Amino acid sequence: MAFFANSNSKSTQKQKHNADPALQPWVEKYRPQSIDDVSAQDHTVSVLRKTLTSTNLPHLLFYGPPGTGKTSTILALARQLFGPDNFRSRVLELNASDERGIAIVREKVKNFARQTPRAQAVSSDGKVYPCPPYKIIILDEADSMTQDAQGALRRIMETYARITRFCLVCNYVTRIIEPLASRCSKFRFTPLDSSSARNRLSYIATSENITVPTEVIDTLIATSSGDLRRAITYLQSASRLASSTDPPTPITPADIQEIAGVVPDPVINNLATVLGIDVDIQMSDSTKTAQKPNSFDSIRKRIKEIMREGYSAAQILSQLHDLVVLHPTLNGRQKSRAALVFAEADKALCDGADEELWILEVALQVYKAVS
Repeated sequence: MAFFANSNSKSTQKQKHNADPALQPWVEKYRPQSIDDVSAQDHTVSVLRKTLTSTNLPHLLFYGPPGTGKTSTILALARQLFGPDNFRSRVLELNASDERGIAIVREKVKNFARQTPRAQAVSSDGKVYPCPPYKIIILDEADSMTQDAQGALRRIMETYARITRFCLVCNYVTRIIEPLASRCSKFRFTPLDSSSARNRLSYIATSENITVPTEVIDTLIATSSGDLRRAITYLQSASRLASSTDPPTPITPADIQEIAGVVPDPVINNLATVLGIDVDIQMSDSTKTAQKPNSFDSIRKRIKEIMREGYSAAQILSQLHDLVVLHPTLNGRQKSRAALVFAEADKALCDGADEELWILEVALQVYKAVS
């Protein structure tokens, strides 16, 4: 009886891990399964592709902005090296949710690193994998590890280099201690270009049988700032929102901006117009009359209206900064004076200052700078 109970519990646990693809987040569902599926990172992919033939893999350090494919790349490479049967026994992944102080490095990481890899097993899918004689330890967001933990890791990397390879994944390479970074081959992941992001998002939309206009794709790319993971998440949220009504409604750029927490363009453009910045937007006659440029009261009234809508002060500051700095008709002196105001306000908001007062201060100073 105990045997049957144990077998049933194992089968139940196995079914629990086999999630229905329809219920998966699209970020996981469309994660690259091979390094050839990785978008935009051509240099890194071309170098790693050679390791599939030589099986000579050094310690790796992947760094770059979030959502550019760092973790997906090393996981895809590990799958191609070891196959599905050996992946679990040959790869250890620790991410930011795991405690990675010096105790964990000395215990869990060291214990896994010192184990001699098992002999190559026959793959259940009928394919032949290189299955080199080493394991891979992936430390995601390694820049959040303590200095002591990084120091302990350096010694482990030296001791077990013959049977274990390390891949450090981080956003800020300067937070990795130099003795650790010097032992790794560094690969910089750049934000995805618009063409690569557009192709990937269009592929996902086609696979999910949803209609996504070109302007929606452009809005996804603009709001995600090169972070493909964020763009895919926004697309899935917008798809669920559109399909929640009967009949389903089309996805619009406004939906994407609402999901992303971005201040709508007309709101920022109207604010810029009140501040005396020439913005080519279409406004009703009543809006134009109510603005009364060159008036402190009109600026204060507009700021109050925006803040009552519940928009983030940091987001307002970021979008207004981009509009001013990239404006084609403002000169360098005007932009530099405005940039100093944005920097001062950003520091004040980080220190917990009142949001509405500082957005009003920024608006008045920008108005003064561009006048």
